[in-house]
Amino acid sequence: MRERCRPRGRREAGGGGGRRAGGAAVSPPREQRGAPAAGGGGRRAMEEGAADLRQRRKQNCTESDKMAPEERNKENSKLGRSPKYLLIQRFAKLFFGCLAAVTSGMMYAVYLSTYHERKFWFSSRQELEREITFQGDSAIYYSFYKELLKAPSFERGVYELTHNNKTISLKTINAVQQMTLYPELIASVLYQASGSEEVIEPVYFYIGIVFGLQGIYVTALFVTSWVMSGTWLAGMLTVAWFIINRTDTTRIDYSIPSRENWALPYFACQVAALTGYLKKNLNCSAEKFCYLLVSASTYTFMMMWEYSHYLLFVQAVSLFLLDSFALAQTEKVHEVYKIYLFSLLLGYLLQFENSALLVSPLLSLVAALMLSKCLQMNMKKGTFLSRLLKIMYIYLVLTITLTLNFLLKMFVPHKENEHLLKFLEVKLGLNTTKMKYLWTPYVCMLAAFGVCSPELWMTLFKWLRLKAVHPILLALILSMAVPTIIGFSLWKEFFPRIMSELSEIQEFYDPDTVELMTWIKRQAPVAAVFAGSPQLMGVIKLCTGWMVSSLPIYNDDDLLKRNENIYQIYSKRSAEDIYKILTSYKANFLIIEDSICNEVGPVRGCRVKDLLDIANGHVVCEEGDSYAYSKYGRFCHEIKMNYSPYVNYFTRVYWNRSYFVYRINTVISFQS
Repeated sequence: MRERCRPRGRREAGGGGGRRAGGAAVSPPREQRGAPAAGGGGRRAMEEGAADLRQRRKQNCTESDKMAPEERNKENSKLGRSPKYLLIQRFAKLFFGCLAAVTSGMMYAVYLSTYHERKFWFSSRQELEREITFQGDSAIYYSFYKELLKAPSFERGVYELTHNNKTISLKTINAVQQMTLYPELIASVLYQASGSEEVIEPVYFYIGIVFGLQGIYVTALFVTSWVMSGTWLAGMLTVAWFIINRTDTTRIDYSIPSRENWALPYFACQVAALTGYLKKNLNCSAEKFCYLLVSASTYTFMMMWEYSHYLLFVQAVSLFLLDSFALAQTEKVHEVYKIYLFSLLLGYLLQFENSALLVSPLLSLVAALMLSKCLQMNMKKGTFLSRLLKIMYIYLVLTITLTLNFLLKMFVPHKENEHLLKFLEVKLGLNTTKMKYLWTPYVCMLAAFGVCSPELWMTLFKWLRLKAVHPILLALILSMAVPTIIGFSLWKEFFPRIMSELSEIQEFYDPDTVELMTWIKRQAPVAAVFAGSPQLMGVIKLCTGWMVSSLPIYNDDDLLKRNENIYQIYSKRSAEDIYKILTSYKANFLIIEDSICNEVGPVRGCRVKDLLDIANGHVVCEEGDSYAYSKYGRFCHEIKMNYSPYVNYFTRVYWNRSYFVYRINTVISFQS
């Protein structure tokens, strides 16, 4: 009975020496007890020990009742209750963070839809008026989406796009490859497979997908900020800055079908998944999920945009530098390289053997990194030899990359596309200090991470050697207080402005273009070919379906040359020269735009007619002064005068305040 009633807790509380120091409280084993003759003294000692034990137990009960909450929490943690509370806390943080991320994306998509409706009165317009809101290359993308829906079958529609001879005169193009029409293919399949024909109009379905992707874009930026900083306050701040700087973060306002509006949301998802994948101490399930998401989003991004491999090249260089300086796990970085390689090869096959992917710098860099992997074994040990190997490794990778790229361009048949790099420079905003929609979202994200990350605040305080307040406590306070203050200030300043944008009903009124398209559909022959600026030709192709002589496509040398030649209608060339150019492309009608012919720009030298004069040698610049000389007047002005020789080659058949349409005479009648 004594052994059964022996309190085990006192043995733990007394530490390792409890049995020796508290001998009166614990009975010795039977083998160590004294002789029976000494039983009386031993019995009294045991009774005193039992009384002392009861007194201590009462004191322990009283002390436990008076225990401070902090000590009680420590006791609860010993009893195994804290993991449950910690799990609930983590679940609540994850739940509310995910809810905030999804809500932010949905609200942004609704905001874009509402703003688009207020800007164009879209729901109250006729189909023709809706379609002229798509300008330039956006009109071409949507026109091919319409053609897919009108085709008798999806297979027939794809075949007509890949062997298209009804869009550009004297030219058969593979529109799917040349214009990266995979978004339109997916949208048409979803529209027909989901049975949306009886529910929603094609144009609403199309722009709805794009607006939904922009919501995913914002959600991905939110998640990336959250993963980097550890708090979803950073995600909220990123979304706020993204919307406030909308003119520099997206072109969705005026160019909905553009390729980057389809592709950049997938890139944002790839960045979010890659950020999570590269984190340390990631559990196996989360790591597999991030790896699969990186793989899927990388390949999808590459299929959606013809310039995607350039952006992935920049990302690969960043990963290479992180790996070289031991800031990322080498094994994971090389797994990402394999994803790049797989996406490039699969994209090459499914993009009709697109040679641009084979000669891309991304493929050369990835191949060089895979070949140089064996040199990384001793790079991260911190010794002098490892530093020397690090420098040699970087030099070797760069050398192999340049060599491989040179050899691939030598042996792989491809078209020189140096003009694409200049076009890409303008498109990505690399030559400007402001409309940088590719980089600004991630600047917003990094700024939010810097404000909301406790680790960065702690690093700052340690660098300042702050001792008045504990750095960890101050970092936690500031990482929550500063973003909260910034958020309230942004809400107070910009929220009324955003609401006024949504409440203001703008008016999109372009009757001249509507009249022109109506005239073409009613009066022009079905087999007619129109010539004019590439931007207007895109709208004509969309709204009327008539064949044109040029399109705003910039990745084809022949089409670029066509655009340059047809733009000569705004230069100082003779009527005979313009006539020869237009008839060489089998054009039947010429459209002159007053907005280009009479353009008055704030900066001289950047207008279309100025660029043409410089290219044709009709302007000479000497000591800051410009001198113009030409035997002929500007064609777009002279043709309106209706005198010889212009009336010999061209006959005006329609005009309004913005457009002048001329029939190109097949029989030239010379008049005095």
